[in-house]
Amino acid sequence: MKTLVYSSHPFEKSFLENAAQPTIDLTFTDLVLNLTSVKLSKGFEAVVLFTADLATTEVIEQLHKNGIKYIALRSAGYDHVDLKKTTELGIKVANVPNYSPFSIAEHSVLLVLSLVRKLSKGQALMKKNDFRLDELIGFDLNGKTIGIIGTGAIGSAFARIMHGFGCRLIACDPIENKALVAQTKIQYTTFENVCKKADVISLHCPLNEETKYLFKQTAFEKMKKGMIMLNTARGGMINTKDLIKALNDGTIAGAGLDVYEHEKGIFFENHENSMISDPLFETLRTHPNVIITGHQAFLTKEALQGIAETTICNLVEWSNNGTAKNELKDS
Repeated sequence: MKTLVYSSHPFEKSFLENAAQPTIDLTFTDLVLNLTSVKLSKGFEAVVLFTADLATTEVIEQLHKNGIKYIALRSAGYDHVDLKKTTELGIKVANVPNYSPFSIAEHSVLLVLSLVRKLSKGQALMKKNDFRLDELIGFDLNGKTIGIIGTGAIGSAFARIMHGFGCRLIACDPIENKALVAQTKIQYTTFENVCKKADVISLHCPLNEETKYLFKQTAFEKMKKGMIMLNTARGGMINTKDLIKALNDGTIAGAGLDVYEHEKGIFFENHENSMISDPLFETLRTHPNVIITGHQAFLTKEALQGIAETTICNLVEWSNNGTAKNELKDS
């Protein structure tokens, strides 16, 4: 199966090559899939996409014209693909539903610890040879209430870690994880209660019509003064303008973000010799109480290997019998 890998990065190429099988012929391009680069897909049977790729209605129509039958995603999320159009045109799409949940869960812990112990501020002072502690008072996580939005594999892994810290856990998810309840005594409650009671809120659910801007001014107004906000899921779940307002008025004492709602065209690229023309992002990343990482929470050897192996497995299954177990359907 001739397969074109869009948005190829050096950090992942070797994992895909090592996982590849003789029946899968991989070609790599570092170009992001869009209306201009879609022409490269002509002559291929499948394309492999990353979260930065734009599989819009128009792009998918062009992929179909170019003979693309399969779209393999190197991610669990699929909000960047118009599934309605792929279903209509008969293009099959598969994702990577499971890979190391610990990679993202542990990164969330990194962010919350860095915020509550003011690591960035401490490092900045140290580089100036200022070793005073007056501006570095943090707080214990032990005994605090952690609110988790989404208790799938990643949210559950995060919950188990925070349970080990001695935290009280509350969660919002339409599906209750009974095994997680038994292990951590996590309490399922309403979204409103999570907002009202949590000292820390961490997002671990997919982006869809229901979760788009789940956290906006009306949600922030319900929160405790001085709480911590974490997002290692999808940027579109938080209204950035409202987040900045909540940071400025002290409702949110700190935000740890691995994603940003307008990250396409910014993350995964080198902008050393170019300007980033996004005033909202500039405001956000220069805020003293915000830590941003460039969508790197998934970036561990274990996760990259898992993503590569499942991506290749999806392609092999299509090549062998035209169907893959991880196929997505338009709901």
